[in-house]
Amino acid sequence: MAAAPPSSIDPRSGFSSTNGVYYSLRAPPPLPPDSVPLSIASYAFSLLPSPPPSNPAIIFSTSSSSPSITYPLLISQVSSLASALRSQLRISKGDVVYILAPTSLEIPILYIALLSIGAVVCPSNPLSTLDEIAHQVSLTNPSVAFTNASFAAKLPRHLATVLLESPLFRSFLEPGAPAPSLPPVETSQYDPAAILYSSGTTGRVKGVIITHRNLIAVIAGHYASREAWPLEDGPDVTLFTIPLFHVFGFFMFFRSVALGDTTVLMEKVDLATILRAVHAHRVKFIPVSPPLVLALAKSDLISKFDLSSLRRVASGGAPLGPELAELFISRFPSVAIYQSYGLTESTGSAAAQLGPEECLVFGSVGKISAGLEAKIVDPATGEVLPPGRQGELWLRGPTIMKGYIGDDEATISTLDSEGWLKTGDLCYFDQDGFLFIVDRLKELIKYKAYQVPPAELEKILLSHPEIVDAAVIPYPNEEAGQVPMAFVVRQPQSTLSEKQIIDFVAKQVSPYKKIRRVAFISSIPKSAAGKILRRELVNYALSSPRPKL
Repeated sequence: MAAAPPSSIDPRSGFSSTNGVYYSLRAPPPLPPDSVPLSIASYAFSLLPSPPPSNPAIIFSTSSSSPSITYPLLISQVSSLASALRSQLRISKGDVVYILAPTSLEIPILYIALLSIGAVVCPSNPLSTLDEIAHQVSLTNPSVAFTNASFAAKLPRHLATVLLESPLFRSFLEPGAPAPSLPPVETSQYDPAAILYSSGTTGRVKGVIITHRNLIAVIAGHYASREAWPLEDGPDVTLFTIPLFHVFGFFMFFRSVALGDTTVLMEKVDLATILRAVHAHRVKFIPVSPPLVLALAKSDLISKFDLSSLRRVASGGAPLGPELAELFISRFPSVAIYQSYGLTESTGSAAAQLGPEECLVFGSVGKISAGLEAKIVDPATGEVLPPGRQGELWLRGPTIMKGYIGDDEATISTLDSEGWLKTGDLCYFDQDGFLFIVDRLKELIKYKAYQVPPAELEKILLSHPEIVDAAVIPYPNEEAGQVPMAFVVRQPQSTLSEKQIIDFVAKQVSPYKKIRRVAFISSIPKSAAGKILRRELVNYALSSPRPKL
């Protein structure tokens, strides 16, 4: 599609009445010429000052210690490891490397080293089942795997495996060892950099092919927008609560490196450990998922720790309701909470709130990222829609994936011939160009002739002081087709009843959106990024005529 003439683009919303496309109004970041051979590893390191900063690059926070490495040591270990991967393990450009391991100090070093030699990083959740791992390995056909002794038995026997705690791997990290003379690796920016697995909330996981150019475009955008959050007293200290195998954690780590920040990784992720790490390491910034925002806003543990260093919280991975954002701000008035939106298929980045003013547009995920284009498409008619109208969000730009590995059919149905990514998300833009996520199209509850977004009902449920967490699913009904059913986690000692919950929601919604059934549960099943695993709840609800957990 040809670009719209500037005169047709609304300077407030970015919407072009000529072609129905929303254009980003953010200044495009300077990108290296795409013809220049360049890996994301080399690009991130190139943005560091010379000499490299002296602050820690990575801190690994455990219950008993906090080992760390500086930027000079990180660069040295990456170089040593990259050389050993090529000369001793014979890993070559284009080889897929499967990584099944929890977060540790070594994982990001391994990521950077592999990417610097043109290998394709393929990280997986170590809690994946044997069937899931077998499926992932068959999709990607890795040449070697890196894991820990406690997870090695999950890997297929035919796959060559290196243990991260082994003396062999430890020796690879030793800087200063004489390296064999090897020709430099030339990596095209359009070569695959990583295969990251989609969340699989509506079906079996897919392997998303992310290129070096995709990651470079994301990091360039974050580097250019750093002025929206000026540093107060030295580099940011960023606490990672999102796993590194997820796209959010994956690109956020490279963002931290490019900005020269200190990244704090954790052995264990729970609220008390997070608060302890903020206190101990004077953390300024935390990228989180909405469940953690909820925990921070409602927990009594907050008063036991010094959180005065905290300045920003970035919520991504799943929708964050305006009620929850307001509750968080009332608890942390000196902390800016901002939302972002992205998919694995868009390299985790598509829209974000930048700066304190945009953070006040509650319920929005911000404006589309620099260099991106968007459309809101009516799912039934294919009509492109103006601001204020809801439809499926389509995206196009330099951060959009190459495709799904081993699944041409899924790639063709998701990426059209003009490069538009069909996100599957029901969204709309307002008159000022702010994007609002309504829900996943596939998760809308079909009540008679109406469509009910579960996320809307969940936001209302979470506003109740006695509800810790909640999820809403479709429940089959002979007369209506489907009715909304809520799974609710109550506060300890709460006696909140099903009727009280139904009445609480009914007072705030149209009749067709009312909750019709409630089940109480100890916790809501969620993905690593905080997305509700509704299929698990649907399966449970259907296994009993009247579920009570």
